[in-house]
Amino acid sequence: MRYRTLGESGPQASVLGFGAMTLAPGIYGDVRDGDAAATLLAAVDAGVTFVDTADIYGAGVSESLIGRVLGGRRDEIVLATKFGGDQDENGILIPGLGRPEYVRRALEASLTRLRTDHVDLYYLHRLDPTTPIEDTAGVLAELVREGKIGGYGLSEVSASTVRKAHAVHPVRALQTEYSPFQRGPEEELLPVCEELGIAFVAYSPLGRGILGGQVRGAADLGEADWRLGNPRFQGENLARNVSIADAIAELAAGHGVTTAQLVLAWLIDRGTFPIPGTRKAANARDNAAAADLKFDAPVFERLEELVPPGAAAGAQGDAAYLNNIET
Repeated sequence: MRYRTLGESGPQASVLGFGAMTLAPGIYGDVRDGDAAATLLAAVDAGVTFVDTADIYGAGVSESLIGRVLGGRRDEIVLATKFGGDQDENGILIPGLGRPEYVRRALEASLTRLRTDHVDLYYLHRLDPTTPIEDTAGVLAELVREGKIGGYGLSEVSASTVRKAHAVHPVRALQTEYSPFQRGPEEELLPVCEELGIAFVAYSPLGRGILGGQVRGAADLGEADWRLGNPRFQGENLARNVSIADAIAELAAGHGVTTAQLVLAWLIDRGTFPIPGTRKAANARDNAAAADLKFDAPVFERLEELVPPGAAAGAQGDAAYLNNIET
């Protein structure tokens, strides 16, 4: 495993993290507690120190699992969680979740579940349209000074919002979907992060399973899997995206690695911190191995040729999901 500074003045973190959304029920279907714990431990034992979760993952289940399983190893972990992502029954963000009083309440609840007195990184999960970002950044700056958070981050916001928040208090990390299937961040977000010294954290780096070889057709998704409502996992779109993954798999096989490992190595090479999630301990170990892989530039150039910007079929989410992302 390799490590580097998370942001301009952040802690040393593994270049590849672990996204703990997959460890909570209700997103990709049910998951057994014992399997979730074993997967989390496999990632950490493989050298992963950057663990990412959120209060909405399983309504606190993911945070509670991390607190229970890793509580005795807290000093080994760069721990990140999020607030402000709660939605109503129609998938619309609940207003007011960026207000200072809410931020403080949400943090205290997360700290209790995580069994810690601080988190290293605290994200605003989605922009609250009813609260100026300067107000949210202001209370997060107070929490930094109080020692309850090491730094703060933003998720799925525009470059303009990043600049506004950063002017109040330096943003440590920006988390946005980024993968060969979702290359939009290359236009504005990656450049602004490089300019301001902000770490870029790539969620869903494996295209929510397609690039990891986990999904070949709709039959691979359970009845409760939320991806069934995602345009990229439907009909001809899914078939097209699987064919793209197959082309990458051929490239990866020619270099003795898995598709997932090649994609993760590409993201690391671009200076980002990918945070793949999985429910299987073996996958967690395989993903971690990607951090040590080295490829000549032509390999990554070929990968980018196979999946140019806009190549993936279908939008990254349904209308409600897209409505909660600031562009």
